[in-house]
Amino acid sequence: MTSQVVLSLLVVIAVATYFQTVTGFGLGMIVMGATSGMHIASVATVAAVVSIVSLANSVVALPGRLQQIDWRAAMAASVGIVPAIVCGVVLLDYLNASAAGVLQLLLGVVIVQGSVGFALRPAQREERSSDLSFAASGFFSGLSGGLFGVAGPPLIFQFYRQPMDAAVVRNMLLLLFALTSGLRAAYLGLQGRLDAEIWTLTALALPVVGLVTVLGRRYPPPLATRTMRRLVFIVLMITGAYLVMSALPAIAHFA
Repeated sequence: MTSQVVLSLLVVIAVATYFQTVTGFGLGMIVMGATSGMHIASVATVAAVVSIVSLANSVVALPGRLQQIDWRAAMAASVGIVPAIVCGVVLLDYLNASAAGVLQLLLGVVIVQGSVGFALRPAQREERSSDLSFAASGFFSGLSGGLFGVAGPPLIFQFYRQPMDAAVVRNMLLLLFALTSGLRAAYLGLQGRLDAEIWTLTALALPVVGLVTVLGRRYPPPLATRTMRRLVFIVLMITGAYLVMSALPAIAHFA
């Protein structure tokens, strides 16, 4: 990987980190969408880096917050997450080798769906959802996390619909994102697939994420939070739509 490619990847990670710092969402999807759309690096490599960076971010944020967890809901979601992570990584390997267009289409769909979920605030339920519902949302998040290192949208939509305190929801999402990223990284590590390139990119990305996070908190943009959320929505929608549209001709030609 050339120095120009590495620099481009770090710039994308820096921009995505700033958006996430000021809005609370978007790092993984922006990084995966931009790097795939610009063909900066392979989906598998970037997904591995995003997973490890996200794990580090969650681990730093979690201490002191574990008492604000609905453990029953978290365990139910975990039942779906664990097998889906492996399914997602296996599916990524298959599609990356034999159907790159389908892989790009799926990534575009995940980003579009995530951007819509980000823009809409789901109506809060009067009663807590069933454990099966949490397990199902965990499965689809785990599948997305295994494929692209982006596990957020289904879990975010599911938990923000619950009659739970916002702090409890945020902390459970941090915990489950850490679980998803950790399992994905562990599975790849056991297979010997966390190579020197991935660790080098991760080592370069972590201080960038840390620095931009501090800058984002200290120097937020001169825009209202709602405006920033709309900007992230637009960026993600354009990115996702581009990936979907550019994948369709390849899929049609393959068919």
